[in-house]
Amino acid sequence: MGFIDADAHVDEWAGTWEYMDQAEERHRPVLLDPPRPGYLQKDARPHPLWLIAGNVRLKRYRDDKLTGTTRELRELVDVPARLRHMDELGIDVQVLYPTMFLHAVTTQPDVEWAIHGAYNRWLAAKTAESGGRLRWAYLPSVLSVERSAAELEWAQAHGAAAVMKKGVEYNRSASDPYFYPLYEEANRLSMAICFHQGSGTLHSNAGEGASMQRLSVLDAFSALVNGEVPDMFPNVRWGFVEAGASWIPYLIKELGMRGRAARSPYDFKTGLLAHHRFYVTCDTEDDIADLVNNYGAEDYLTVGTDYSHQDASAELQAHQVIEELDGLAPGVAAKITDTNGRRLYGV
Repeated sequence: MGFIDADAHVDEWAGTWEYMDQAEERHRPVLLDPPRPGYLQKDARPHPLWLIAGNVRLKRYRDDKLTGTTRELRELVDVPARLRHMDELGIDVQVLYPTMFLHAVTTQPDVEWAIHGAYNRWLAAKTAESGGRLRWAYLPSVLSVERSAAELEWAQAHGAAAVMKKGVEYNRSASDPYFYPLYEEANRLSMAICFHQGSGTLHSNAGEGASMQRLSVLDAFSALVNGEVPDMFPNVRWGFVEAGASWIPYLIKELGMRGRAARSPYDFKTGLLAHHRFYVTCDTEDDIADLVNNYGAEDYLTVGTDYSHQDASAELQAHQVIEELDGLAPGVAAKITDTNGRRLYGV
């Protein structure tokens, strides 16, 4: 067995929307050419734009050298080539998350259902060629939660290993009963629900930086504990993705204040992750030894490469770096790079 990449990405492209139902063709995203150079800030790259029901979203510019990938790999045009690249990196399985859908794209339920549906069918079809090595996170329609819940069994049967959410979506926290139909079905199917950094509001580009998008993951962690939501859905494993892990001690301290830790039936500091079945993707810059040795994270840390992206979270060699860390007992690095991710995603 090789590593489990708990957070890899795909880039949506025109071929993604070929999987849109014919009756929904009017909602197909339109790819616009990059703005003319005169409209760009100095040294800005010319990002193409998606036009979706009157809203504009970036189709991210990718530099092959910076990302260590090519368009054919990022857009799943050449699945065998992506598998060969995974072999080179020592990765056995990647769990795929979107790019454009890290942000909400519309407030219209029918548009969201059509576009998210095309994306899910595209991934189901493309990953079917991978022999189980490419798994994916199902993208629910937040504005049509019950319809999405009814589709989960199909998604799992076609390679979905998790349900993707953002920590706060349209001003609803992760503990809002609005999402319970989705949680109930995930519980029935023993699926993971993973909160990926991003923004669940349409106007996410208006002054909202990457730090706020990561904080939404922390909001989900706190909301689920405070709402005792994991106790309601005992077969669900909960993931917190691409926000690092250095915040775990802070939130455990905050959640345990006012005597709550002392009243807990388990050791609040070392047992909170295990009690709630909380898995967190870590960065190589986190103090992993401290999290493992003092906060019960040995069986609950995972790692992702952020494959195809080129921001601060991207590190194609992350698994190898963790394998070489000092301060970890024998076998712990293998849990973080492999075993824990398999357990989170049911691989």
